[in-house]
Amino acid sequence: MISRRAVLTSIAGAFLGAASFAGFAFGIEPGWRLVTTRYRLKPRNWPEGAKLRIACISDLHASEPQMGLKRCADVVAMTNALQPDIILLLGDYGIGQKVYARPVDTMELAKVLADLKAPLGNYAILGNHDYWGGSLTSWPYTPAKIHDYAQRQRDMLSAAGISLLENDVRKLALADKHFWLIGTGSHIALPLGRSRFTSYAKLDEQLAKLTDDAPALLMAHEPDLFPDVPDRIGLTMSGHTHGGQVRLFGYSPITPSDYGNRYAYGHIVENDRNLIVSGGLGTSVMPIRFGVPPEIVLIDLG
Repeated sequence: MISRRAVLTSIAGAFLGAASFAGFAFGIEPGWRLVTTRYRLKPRNWPEGAKLRIACISDLHASEPQMGLKRCADVVAMTNALQPDIILLLGDYGIGQKVYARPVDTMELAKVLADLKAPLGNYAILGNHDYWGGSLTSWPYTPAKIHDYAQRQRDMLSAAGISLLENDVRKLALADKHFWLIGTGSHIALPLGRSRFTSYAKLDEQLAKLTDDAPALLMAHEPDLFPDVPDRIGLTMSGHTHGGQVRLFGYSPITPSDYGNRYAYGHIVENDRNLIVSGGLGTSVMPIRFGVPPEIVLIDLG
């Protein structure tokens, strides 16, 4: 027969376990941990002997207290210490959840991001929250409204000296070779209704701008664009999913993707095409992370 003391001990243990989980998932992991996740690969058609180190910052969701200006400055310092050749910012710079988050001033954030340093430069795209103005709380959405929201982030990036590739391309030199860097708009930029969006990702138009067969790299905030990415592009870099924010044994129970866990996180290879999905830095919808700590992604090509 189970004693009353054993029952009470079990209840107390369960309570303490739940409290410890909550403290870690709502406080320590999202607000204190910061890791570097490294990948090494040689995409198809990448020039023999050409080496490129890419640092990716994604889903900053700058806001107090989890991702305030001091912590954003720590991200910048840690990124610079990795000595990347190029720094890519994959979207979602402002507040992503309002459970207890408070926004930071965009121009103050610009001063922090202005310290990012890389020989080939710093390049950025916009994420869905950059068009939405935070979470989906501003219905009804119109093209004019999301343009105004996005313009704040465009101005912030410009003030930081970061080149915005919002549906644009740039040809960059790499020793005696060169490569193309492509950026798109958000795949879910304009909300129309429940799970219905208009895409601002104009990939076909950007591919038409490539004037030679040099290798091409793609920045696309949402990985759901990947099935439409042609063989011409050796590597696609995305964020958006946050790795589900909760990830256990390589599985994310909830992922903001039409493909579920297929593109939730990490390095995915399909038909010899490469996709790397960052787990990002901040939080969205709920201020929780467990099993997917905030990360800077470092990619060594070649």
